[in-house]
Amino acid sequence: MSTTTVQNQTKSSTVTPPKLQKTYGKIVLTLHNCLLPDSSFKETPSQSDGLDIETETDLRILGCEMIQIAGMLLKLPQVAMATGQMYLQRFYYSKSFVRYPMETTAMGSIYLASKVEEKPCRIRDVINVFHHIKQVRSQKTISALVVDQNYIELKNQVIKAERRILKELGFCVHVKHPHKLIVVYLQLLQYEKHKQLMQMAWNYMNDALRADVFMRFPPETIACACIYLSARKISLPLPNNPHWFLLFGVPEKDVRKVSIRILKLYNRVKVNPEELEIRVELLRKVYQANKQIQAQKEREAKIEEKKSDSPTASTSKDSKRDSKKEKSPKTPPLSSKYHSSHKKRERRSRSPYDRKREYSSKRHKSRSRDREDRSRERRSDDKRNRLSSRKYDDYERSKPRDRDDKRKH
Repeated sequence: MSTTTVQNQTKSSTVTPPKLQKTYGKIVLTLHNCLLPDSSFKETPSQSDGLDIETETDLRILGCEMIQIAGMLLKLPQVAMATGQMYLQRFYYSKSFVRYPMETTAMGSIYLASKVEEKPCRIRDVINVFHHIKQVRSQKTISALVVDQNYIELKNQVIKAERRILKELGFCVHVKHPHKLIVVYLQLLQYEKHKQLMQMAWNYMNDALRADVFMRFPPETIACACIYLSARKISLPLPNNPHWFLLFGVPEKDVRKVSIRILKLYNRVKVNPEELEIRVELLRKVYQANKQIQAQKEREAKIEEKKSDSPTASTSKDSKRDSKKEKSPKTPPLSSKYHSSHKKRERRSRSPYDRKREYSSKRHKSRSRDREDRSRERRSDDKRNRLSSRKYDDYERSKPRDRDDKRKH
C-alpha cells in the first residue's frame, strides 16, 4: 500500500501545469466580430465631410443595385453578389463617398467578391458591364467601350479600389450569409416544401443587403426576420407559444427591428443617379479646396518656424564666440623657434590628397628633367659621331693611292 501511495505522489508531482496561450497581437479577427459598433453608425466619414444621411443611404442603395445587376450580367452566383454588396457597405463605414467615388468602389468590390467566392472574372468584363449599365440607365445609345488611355486609367483605379477595400477590411474577407440558414430553419419548422414561403424569404434577404442590417445584426437574426416577414405576407401561421424564433436564440425585439428596417427600403422614393453625382461632385470640390488651403497653411507655418529658428541659431553662435573670446587670454608674441615648429606642424597637418598631389608634381618635374638630360646626351653623341666621321673621311683622302687605283680612278 505504501509503495502505491508513493508512486501516486510522484505522478502527481510530475504533472506539468497547462501552458499559457501566447498573445501575438492586439488585433483579434474571428467570425463573430464582423458586426460594427454603435459608435460607427452615429457619424459616418461621409457625414463628417458634409454629406447628409438621405444622400448617403441613396448612394449605398444605388451601389448595391449596380453590383446586383452587374453580377447577373456577369453570370455570377448570388453568394458572390451578396459578398460584394457587404464589402461596399463595410468600406463606406470607414471611408467617405466624397473622397472615394462609389462606382469605382462597386467595381472593385464585385471583382474581389468574384475571387473570394471562387468565380473569378476579368477586370475588362466588369468595366464593360458597368459601362453598359450606365448607358442603359441614362437612356443613351449603347456603344462599345473604347480601349484608350481613359480605359487604362479606369482599370488602374479598379485595382487600387480592390486593394483599398482589402486594407480597410483588414484582409478578413469571410462573410457568413444567412441564405443557407433560411433553408435549415424552414426544414426544422417543416415548411421546406412550401416554395412560396422559401422564395419570398429569399427575396427579402436579397433586398436586405441594401440596408445596414448586416452590419448591425448577426445572420441568424436576419434569417428569422425574413421568414417572419414572408409568413406575415402570406398569412401563414407559425408556432406562437413559445415563439418559433426563440428556438434559434433570437429575441423578438431584434426580429422586429430588422423587419422594420427592411420594410423602410420599399417606402423610399427612387432617386436620379445623375443628381446624386452632382451633389457629391460639389462636395468633392469643396473638400479639395479645403485640402489645398490646409496644405498652404502648413507650408507657411513651416517657413515661419524656419525663420524663427534661424535668428536664434545665429545669436547662439555669437554668444558662443563671445564666451570663447572672454575665456581665451591674450597670447604673447611668437618667437622664431615657435615659428619654425609651427611651420613643421602645418606641413604635418596637410591632407593626404595635398601630399599626393605635391608628390605627383615633384615626380613629374623629375621625369621632365631626366628627359631633357637624355636629349642633351643624344645631341652631344650625334655631334661626336659626326666629327669622327668627318675626320675619318679626311684621313682616307689624304692617303697616297697606288698606280692601279689611279688608273681605275
